[in-house]
Order: sequence, then structure tokens, then C-alpha cells
Amino acid sequence: MRFSILGVPVDNLTVVELKERVRQLGDDRLPHHIVTVNPEFIMAAQHDTEFRSILNRADLSVADGFGISLAARRLGQRLQGRWTGVDMMIFLCELAASQNRSVFLLGAQPGVAEKTAAELHRRFPGLHIVGAESGFRHWHRPFPLEKIIDQINRKRPDYLFVAFGQVKQEKWIYQALPKLNSVKIAVGVGGAFDYVSGKIRRAPRWMRAVGLEWLFRLFRQPWRASRIFTAVVRFGLTVLRSAHHHSS
Repeated sequence: MRFSILGVPVDNLTVVELKERVRQLGDDRLPHHIVTVNPEFIMAAQHDTEFRSILNRADLSVADGFGISLAARRLGQRLQGRWTGVDMMIFLCELAASQNRSVFLLGAQPGVAEKTAAELHRRFPGLHIVGAESGFRHWHRPFPLEKIIDQINRKRPDYLFVAFGQVKQEKWIYQALPKLNSVKIAVGVGGAFDYVSGKIRRAPRWMRAVGLEWLFRLFRQPWRASRIFTAVVRFGLTVLRSAHHHSS
């Protein structure tokens, strides 16, 4: 089932339904784009029409973040599950290892993708990682597409994980995906490489479960304060105003 939050679609699937949908996308001959929609995505889409169009055209849009769950409830929907970028990447790597599919890691700061690849190999010994390229996080448009596309096409991965930072990574994937010959699924994973590599500690599971991951991030990374304010306060107020407008 698909519903919309402030004009951005969210696929409301159970874990079983999501896994089946991802398997279908991976078996298709065409390339597919998965997005993990969080409150910052939705707020960015309110003023960035290009980004909103990309989110609306994605093949699968999963909910990322406790705020999405609360917004869905406010709009009369019960969210079946939440998937962060790191959760989606881990799931796809587990699936790739079991199905003999290959993956390519692209982005984050120098050395982080390589450390992420080593950790993923430790967790999934059968995983075939054909490329791990760091150092592209701070690129700005116009993106040097051809050089990276040639490199990825030579390695022929099935799954591509891009960690350029949100919005930028989704725009890059949208541009590049039609030119990638082997990729079946591409997903922007934000800070997933940092978490998996151990560069940044993730919030404890209990804090994630009750929606306090933002507080943990604020304590550990105070420079994120403006982003957290957008995701927690501005997003919440915008959803409340929208819900009130539609009910009146």
C-alpha cells in the first residue's frame, strides 16, 4: 500500500512484503531506484521540485525515521515498518550473499568505503564486493558521471550503494542509473558507511525504537543541530498544519 506525506509517496509494506518486492526488483532486467524517505527528505522536497520528482518516480520508497511513523499515524495510516539507509544496505547485502549477487560501494570520506567493505565481508563471508570507492562525498554538480559510470560498468555490480549525503545522492543515482549496464538496484544510504565501518557510533537499539535517535545524534554530533531541528520540529509542525488544513 502506498500513501503520501506532504506530496511524497511512502510504500507501507510489511517486512515480508518488502523483502518480496526487493527480490522482484533484483530479478528484473531493468534498473531500479530505492529511496529511504525520512523527514528531511520530505522537507527538502517542499522547495526542491527536482528532488520531489525523483522521489515520486522511485521504484520503492520505504519509511526511514520515527517521525515518518508519527506523521503516518496523524494522517490515519499505521506504518508497517521503518527502514533506514543502513538497514536497507545490510538487508541487500545479506540478500546478495545468499543469491550470489555483487555489490559496489560508492562515497563517504576517504578510506571509509574500504573499511565498510571489510566489515561487510566479516558479516557476510560469501558477499561479492566488486568495488569500494570513497572520497566523493563533497563533489558538487555537474557530477563527473562518465568516469565513475565506466568504472562501475567494468565491475558489473548487481546492487549499488551511494553515500554522497541525502538529496545529492538521490539526484546522482537518478542521473546515472540509465547508463549503468548491470545495476539492478541502486539506493542512497546516507551515513550508512560511517556506521558500518565504525567511524560513527549508531544510537542504541532502544533509542531507535522509541524515536530518540535524533537526541543521540545531537549529543554526539552537535553540528547536526540545524538538520535535526528541520527533521524534528519543522517537519512535525508542517505535518500538523497540513492535517489541520485537510480536516477543516
